[in-house]
Amino acid sequence: MRLLLLNGNTDSAMTERLRHHAAGWLARQERRDVELVPCTARFGARYIATRAAVAVAGHAVLEAIAEQDRAVDRIAIACFGEPGFLAAREIARVPVRGMAEASIAAALALAPGARIALLTGGEAWVPMLREHAFALGHGADRILVRAVPPAGDALARDPDGAARLLARAAEAVIAEGAGVVVLGGAGLAGLAPAVSAHLPVPVLDSLDCLMEASLGEPLPPLPAPPAAPSSGLSTALSERLGG
Repeated sequence: MRLLLLNGNTDSAMTERLRHHAAGWLARQERRDVELVPCTARFGARYIATRAAVAVAGHAVLEAIAEQDRAVDRIAIACFGEPGFLAAREIARVPVRGMAEASIAAALALAPGARIALLTGGEAWVPMLREHAFALGHGADRILVRAVPPAGDALARDPDGAARLLARAAEAVIAEGAGVVVLGGAGLAGLAPAVSAHLPVPVLDSLDCLMEASLGEPLPPLPAPPAAPSSGLSTALSERLGG
């Protein structure tokens, strides 16, 4: 199986970190049958942290999928804001999973009935992730969204400090009633063991959740979109949209 590990950010160093952590997960699961195909968004923000950056990244994600999905078996959007996720599922020729939807599904399966906390980096993500969770069918009664001030790329540069900061934030959200904590975001990959060391509830790594979901049962397909002739897009994306 060939898995496209698609980073919606344009930071190639982050793509390499994602590939490294994903390869470690595959090794622990003894999945020697899976080949990772890392991919970095061709254009957009170095690290997505605003609504405008999410919108641009959605275009970049769709372009990458249109160019590469014939050569892979599954696609994993390794970005917690999941830019272009539903549109990607609409146009892709192979199954697509996203980091947030996979993490929420894993958390709900682990603790049915519990409130799930999504903990990420960057305060601007709080309303955006609340809206995204609602679009996926999960209201505020089930999903708590909290963030620490540094963005995910800053957290990735200081893993020890990030783990301490996230652990304190996790303690606070557990006090609010969270039964599972998800560390959400490409920059937080690999931090769950350090954060969970002294916490009374499970702490999930969103990249681990994405990997497991990507290799498991695919989501039900979305209806194919009608042809929509376009202009100014890459050849591959224009053709996929019916141009």
